[in-house]
Amino acid sequence: MHLLYSVYEHMGFADVVIKLATRPEKFGGTIERWDAAEKALGDALRATGYDFEIAEGEGAFYAPKLEFHLKDAIGRSWQVGTLQLDYVLPERLDATYVAEDGSRQYAVMLHRAIPGSLERFIGMMIENYAGRMPMWLAPTRVVVATIVSETDGYAEKLVRQLKDAGIRAEIDVRNEKINYKVREHSVGKVPLMFVVGKREAEEGTVSVRRLGTEGQKVIPFMDAPVALMAEATAPDLKAKAAA
Repeated sequence: MHLLYSVYEHMGFADVVIKLATRPEKFGGTIERWDAAEKALGDALRATGYDFEIAEGEGAFYAPKLEFHLKDAIGRSWQVGTLQLDYVLPERLDATYVAEDGSRQYAVMLHRAIPGSLERFIGMMIENYAGRMPMWLAPTRVVVATIVSETDGYAEKLVRQLKDAGIRAEIDVRNEKINYKVREHSVGKVPLMFVVGKREAEEGTVSVRRLGTEGQKVIPFMDAPVALMAEATAPDLKAKAAA
């Protein structure tokens, strides 16, 4: 439960609705097993302290399940993750283990899907962020764009150093005006642009333009990768590093 909530929170979804889907009209196994599985899931939810709703008769034919519903950018609710407690399929698969008393017992199967349909989940994320992903999720984190062709070599060096630091970076040395490049990459929702001209190349600096803000800031290039590494680190890795 905590894992699913952690993943959804990191991905930008705070409004999570949990539903306990119970025995459908057509089901496998015995009513006693179903009752036991439904009770176990309900007790587990109460132990974690999360509220939930009952989805009467919405379970799979082989097991009750917990459904995790998220809302997209326009308020529609979608089922994503599920947790299922299954007594039926282990018997059908003859999946057994040897108990402490030497007897052979059927296993109990736990099914877990965190994002559910990956394509749907990615679509929800793109809508939720309106394409403007946080730095750690952005497909391209930095674009190094040149003002004049004489700085192409300097820009290539910067991109190599960014990639060596684990930063997803691209270069834009097209023979286009810098305003055109800035506008194009802003529409593409690239979080950062490093603009380099003759002065930046001579001084070993970059002009930093952050998506959604006005103006730019000139910093020594050697300072940039270190600052970006922290911003580009996934939340779970940050938590591990802090621990």
